[in-house]
Amino acid sequence: QVHLVESGGGLVQAGGSLKLSCTYSGLTFKSYAMAWFRQAPGKEREFAAAISRDGASTDYAESVKGRFTISRDNDKNTVSLQMNSLKPEDTAVYFCAAGMKNLRIGVRDYVYWGQGTQVTVSS
Repeated sequence: QVHLVESGGGLVQAGGSLKLSCTYSGLTFKSYAMAWFRQAPGKEREFAAAISRDGASTDYAESVKGRFTISRDNDKNTVSLQMNSLKPEDTAVYFCAAGMKNLRIGVRDYVYWGQGTQVTVSS
């Protein structure tokens, strides 16, 4: 059974930074491609960043490219999202997800999901 738990969300001023973490429990973390999605109030869940199983490749939504960095530690079973230069439009619940195929951007491409962590960026 795979279990994902996000942490690190909070309230930050525009221009600030936050680092989200996702802890994985279950078998063979390195077998899963990982991603972060986000969902703002009244909007659909959207892709933010993805990382391959070995951590060598990443992909980002255009809206976060150059500001967010996804990384993973396969020894510690964690995936992180460093978010810099935050904007009010980054306000959302951020979800960690695990899937079988590398660098996919669709919600349906991911099998396991965490409960989410709230990020609020004030202007």
